[in-house]
Amino acid sequence: MNKDCLFCKIASGETPCKKIYEDENVLAFLDIFPHAKGHTVIIPKKHFSEVSEMSAEDWQKLAVGLAAAAKRVEAALKPEGMNIGANDRPAAGQVVPHVHWHIFPRWKNDGGGSFHSIIKTAEKFDLDEIAALFK
Repeated sequence: MNKDCLFCKIASGETPCKKIYEDENVLAFLDIFPHAKGHTVIIPKKHFSEVSEMSAEDWQKLAVGLAAAAKRVEAALKPEGMNIGANDRPAAGQVVPHVHWHIFPRWKNDGGGSFHSIIKTAEKFDLDEIAALFK
């Protein structure tokens, strides 16, 4: 636990939240500044600043909680769809430096977009050149 981290304080119970799911590894709660009805935040109880710090086992534990939270959102709100994703590090929009995922329940004509609407660049990329970087 990071004593200066807002999400660690929420996970420990020091700061209250509106819980929708909890297990020994994960906590899911309603976002206090919701972008959609039922906007939910899912955090690992163990502190990680960014996803690259997580082991495969940590990811598995988070995935179990994320799936369970999504099922709870689905059952309670019956949305027509959901966007589920994370912002990793400040350049991607991460505000609280503790790994977390968002569930945005979605309905037709709600004004939202897909993940493809997050960023659109006019820059052209050579896919072969980029693929070579991974070899």
